[in-house]
Amino acid sequence: PKINRLQKNKDFEEVFKKGKGVKEDFLFLKFLDNNLGVSRFGFVVANKISNKATVRNRIKRKLKDLVREKLPAIKKGTDLVVIVNRQINAKEFGEMEKTINKLFLKSNIL
Repeated sequence: PKINRLQKNKDFEEVFKKGKGVKEDFLFLKFLDNNLGVSRFGFVVANKISNKATVRNRIKRKLKDLVREKLPAIKKGTDLVVIVNRQINAKEFGEMEKTINKLFLKSNIL
């Protein structure tokens, strides 16, 4: 939902500067408390992954779907940015799901 999205550059920059980071396989998660009572997500898929926007957007859609399933269990009041590594091109949806679950458990936001 729109309420669960990080949209402004200012919000992304704040998470990058002040947030804590956790890495798991091909994903990196930066997170920071936001005092809003709702968790907000942002996804970063760089041009290094693919020059084609369709490929980058497909990766974002898959990750958004995985996060949407976990949203009720995620701790409220946190801004999260998921950064994708180049190795994601060789991964299947099931592998993405396992990795994002490990990432959330490692960061204690579930």
